[in-house]
Amino acid sequence: MQTVNMLQAKSSLSRLVEDIEQGREREIIIARNGHPAARLVPMNSAPTGQRLGIARGLFEVPDSIDTHNDEVARLFMGGGVRPEPSP
Repeated sequence: MQTVNMLQAKSSLSRLVEDIEQGREREIIIARNGHPAARLVPMNSAPTGQRLGIARGLFEVPDSIDTHNDEVARLFMGGGVRPEPSP
């Protein structure tokens, strides 16, 4: 990722766009007064941010999805796995 200041971007915009188009750079950050202000990316790049509903209809969530929530929470908190009860 390359960062250029506003003056550099103004004077070399064609080259910067060519670098993006040719794949030499995936993105170029344009800074104003030393702070990132804009991002130059290829048109075919995937949009950033959360994409809601992208997997809708591709799988089914079982009714029992919450069955093991307590056990999973213990594992995340370092509690380990509770032993299975003896018959």
